[in-house]
Amino acid sequence: MSSSDPIFAVMDRWFQHLRGELEGGLDALLHEDCVFLSPVVYTPQQGREISKLYLTAAGSVLPGESAGDSVSSPDASGGFGYTKRILQGNHAVLEFETTVDGMYVNGVDIITCDDEGWITEFKVMMRPYKALDVVRDQMMATMEKLSAG
Repeated sequence: MSSSDPIFAVMDRWFQHLRGELEGGLDALLHEDCVFLSPVVYTPQQGREISKLYLTAAGSVLPGESAGDSVSSPDASGGFGYTKRILQGNHAVLEFETTVDGMYVNGVDIITCDDEGWITEFKVMMRPYKALDVVRDQMMATMEKLSAG
């Protein structure tokens, strides 16, 4: 593992985005052919625009999206935080914890980038099952609002 691996620069930009400091936001991160894999939707979602929709909705549903640029623990109020990260080559696995509607949520973001520094795949996995139901319902409602606006 080397800090010259492409994923390190991509993750620096991801954390800048989470802090609202990345010029261009998700457009500066996601490859135009990015694939988003949701824990609640069976088929892969193809393309930057649909990937942005899912990630924007997640930013609204999972509270406290400003995780900082290092591994951080969720705050006392149950806000979103990355608890572990593994970076190597073109891949990152970021474990997170949060609370949604009083329900504990634990999951991982599995991110793949190309050698040019674009995110080409973003996969989210979540547990426990009851939390997945809560997140799914809120995500669908949020995505409907975002699509309408």
